[in-house]
Amino acid sequence: QIQLVESGGGSVESGGSLSLSCATSDHTSRYCMGWFRQAPGKGREGVAMIDVNGVPQYAESVKGRFTISQNNQIGPVNLQMNNLKPEDTAMYYCAAEVRGRAECTGVLLFPYGRYRGQGTQVTVSP
Repeated sequence: QIQLVESGGGSVESGGSLSLSCATSDHTSRYCMGWFRQAPGKGREGVAMIDVNGVPQYAESVKGRFTISQNNQIGPVNLQMNNLKPEDTAMYYCAAEVRGRAECTGVLLFPYGRYRGQGTQVTVSP
């Protein structure tokens, strides 16, 4: 079972930037990888993922502002977040799911995969 550990996060003002990183315990070639978030009182929202073809996919709300990357299949999965907005405030989770499962088809289902880290808080003030 893959283990995921997030780092980064913190507090910034609107328009600022933050970078998140996710260290993995296993080679990620058999997984789709990405990030989802959950704000207090709200459901899970897929933010960005690298699909089974290695193509990044993003939620509409973060397109053009967030960038997901992974240098190789044993490296960390990174999320660069620019031009942050107060509505980006949430707990951010690194997540993974085995390729072939429905959760790997896109950001809508991705948050409901079986593997995730403990989360890291991102707070954006107006």
